Amino acid sequence: MIPSTVPTSEQGIRDLSTDERVRRAFQFFVERAEAITAEHVAICEIPAPPFGEGARAELFRRKFRECGLQEVEIDVEGNCLGLRRGRELHPLMVASAHLDTVFPEGTNCAVRREGGKLFAPGIADDACGLVALLALARALNAAEIETEGSLLFVATVGEEGKGNLRGVRHLFEAGQWAGEIDAFLSFDGAGSQSITHRALGSRRYRVIFKGEGGHSWSDFGVANPVHALGRAVARLVSYPVAASAGSPRTSFNVGRIEGGAGVNVIAREAAMDVDLRSESAAELQRLDAFFRRAVRAAADDENTARRGNSAPLDVDLQLLGDRPGGETPIDAPLVQLALAATQLIGVRPQLDCSSTDSNIPIAHGTPAITLGAGGLSAGSHTLSEWYDPRGREEGLKRALLVLLGVVGIK
Repeated sequence: MIPSTVPTSEQGIRDLSTDERVRRAFQFFVERAEAITAEHVAICEIPAPPFGEGARAELFRRKFRECGLQEVEIDVEGNCLGLRRGRELHPLMVASAHLDTVFPEGTNCAVRREGGKLFAPGIADDACGLVALLALARALNAAEIETEGSLLFVATVGEEGKGNLRGVRHLFEAGQWAGEIDAFLSFDGAGSQSITHRALGSRRYRVIFKGEGGHSWSDFGVANPVHALGRAVARLVSYPVAASAGSPRTSFNVGRIEGGAGVNVIAREAAMDVDLRSESAAELQRLDAFFRRAVRAAADDENTARRGNSAPLDVDLQLLGDRPGGETPIDAPLVQLALAATQLIGVRPQLDCSSTDSNIPIAHGTPAITLGAGGLSAGSHTLSEWYDPRGREEGLKRALLVLLGVVGIK
């Protein structure tokens, strides 16, 4: 459990920040700014495509040991973990960031500098979160801060896309520390303003329509997988999200389609990848049911319209990802602590809803939030992604206050 001594008031967090050891840690972030940025660049330039995070995990195994963490390991799912043990094991708080990027194998990850900005795929999402883990561990050591509770540093796999949060799922459901974690903090991207305390639920599908195919002229009338796919998309976009555009916000997206062999060929197969999201679990369930009905109806309509002697289409509906929603309530000590820490560094906090590693601990009833790791960024998930380290130290100061607010100083 999170102890009742967590400083959730403005005065409480100010008292924590004036501790001489905390002030020395703050100074570490300022004095080591260039070294932190150099390490940030080195992390980013190690490719970590989906399901290919091994090289970065090995780097973090070495780095965690250099930071003096105990019980350092790469678990069976690929997460890298290291424990900074306090006077007691509990409260045990996780500080995490994800190893993977959205970019496929072969993407050029070399960092280019233009002025004060760093340009590279994944430089902000989530290389800046990863380097924050190391900066925090080193600052705690440099300031000789001993804690009452313990900190578990985790670099997770599978946060992006089809990874389906596999790393943090394993941590909470099958890992060595499952059932032991009292609080969870994920660093994801840049910024010092947002506090993600609500988990955006999502469901992701691949839909494959399959038929016998044929010639566009001589076999016209044969059930066409591409036509069925078009019918399904048309039905999906008719879903009435306008009524839920305010609260809860809901969205859908057909992000990828493929199929066919030529302009004069009736395809044997057509497929699409679909993303469904909502802030409301009930609304997501309604959207999900509507989408599945739309897929079946599209196949039925195309089969009804087919030439009598052609075989009906088959439909393969594959669930690619299922991310649970939920929230850590605003009045929870962890959220109040993050609000107070954000205000202390002179930033107006912004409560947020997003899909991050925090989805899983929230679903398991563990207090969890996601924070930016400081600095500025834009172009996330694009090849033109950039990060500006100016203001990074403010994000790191906020993060340190949140961690120490939960585990306490010895």
